[in-house]
Amino acid sequence: MMKKNNLTILLMMLFSAMALGQSTETDLQLQSELNKLSFMEGRWEGSGWTYGRDGVKHTFEQTENIQFKVDGTTLLIEGIGKANGEIIHNALAIISYNKEKEHYNFYSYMANGMSGDFKAGLIDGKLYWYPTDFIRYIIFLNEQGQWHEKGEMNRGGNWLQFFEMTLNKK
Repeated sequence: MMKKNNLTILLMMLFSAMALGQSTETDLQLQSELNKLSFMEGRWEGSGWTYGRDGVKHTFEQTENIQFKVDGTTLLIEGIGKANGEIIHNALAIISYNKEKEHYNFYSYMANGMSGDFKAGLIDGKLYWYPTDFIRYIIFLNEQGQWHEKGEMNRGGNWLQFFEMTLNKK
């Protein structure tokens, strides 16, 4: 009985020492890469349009609340879209940086249960993220300092726009 207790105590001490030995310092490279997306931070409100499956252009009102988390190493995005007073888009996304693959990861979660882990990249100050190989979204600040986002679909090598929104910082 005494040997089992000694072994348990020894294992607890070993695991405690290992836990205490882990670094709690912020990864400065991750922080630096995420800081490149600081243009997105804040609370945004505005409107947009999208083509529905019916081929008709539909308009909506949108809010985006974007905050840095985990000491600036992740970006949390909460988006709510409404049309005619009803919620039509309710999503949460987390952006992080993958040092090994040298690109951003865009984790998306929607109220309807859909979710995904998508590749994203910063090109000329614009965030591109790709839900599929033939769909991309592009987020950037326009000349007026507004959040501008567009969605495009690749049709035979041509990118055709199906979505756009413009938001003002509040």
